[in-house]
Amino acid sequence: MRTLRFKEESIIPGFSLTLGMTLMYLGLIVLIPISMIFIQTSNMSFSDYWATVTSPRVVASYKLSIGAALAAALINGVFGLLLAWILVRYSFPGKKIIDGIIDLPFALPTAVAGIALTTIYTSDGWVGKYFDLLGIKVAFTPLGVMTALIFIGLPFVVRMVEPVLKDLNKELEEASSSLGANGFHTFTKVIMPVLFPALLSGMSLAFARALGEYGSVVFISGNMPMKTEITPLLIMNQLEQFNYEGATAIASVMLLFSFLLLFLMNLIQWWASKRHT
Repeated sequence: MRTLRFKEESIIPGFSLTLGMTLMYLGLIVLIPISMIFIQTSNMSFSDYWATVTSPRVVASYKLSIGAALAAALINGVFGLLLAWILVRYSFPGKKIIDGIIDLPFALPTAVAGIALTTIYTSDGWVGKYFDLLGIKVAFTPLGVMTALIFIGLPFVVRMVEPVLKDLNKELEEASSSLGANGFHTFTKVIMPVLFPALLSGMSLAFARALGEYGSVVFISGNMPMKTEITPLLIMNQLEQFNYEGATAIASVMLLFSFLLLFLMNLIQWWASKRHT
């Protein structure tokens, strides 16, 4: 009769201790805080919960937050892949500077980023004035929200794709070319299947980061109810009014949606990796 093995054989002991510390840390930092959202929400009746999470103002914020986060993740998927490709495959003056600038959204305080983006993209800003000539307003519109989310999500895609590109065997591309495939078919049939799981992971992280973003968005959005008001701002408003049940009710919807979408993306990523192994 076979026995279940819960650990790999290792010269260095400590499996039980490290597993216990890991579970304790995960529980204190992640599981308990998340569970408190649902525990606090359970104090509401179902009718009150439904009325809170389906009010027109809240639904409008869902559409903006989720839609802008998805759009930003898709745009970052395209340009993040392009930027990672340039950094890995080519050498040019200033390459290290550009490589360092990519991580700037990680280090820059989100409030500072929001103020900077608002200043640049207003109608009289350095960039916004040129958009204004074309009749396009960026600041204080949904487009401004998406711009801020693109800014904070780009590094996730680049840093997920970059190491996969570095480890990609160039002999596969040479073999594809020698067999008569052009550049487009080599990229779509040989390179992209290998990059797709990493690209999807980066887009998932960018989406998750954008969905709960507050600091960089609150300034450039303008916070106009039913138009440019994001869901995290509504949650903050509920907390300022000491309506904790209302805040956790709205947060629970966003949390469930994030779980479902991330689960779907991870399922697609698993399928893609299994298909090309």
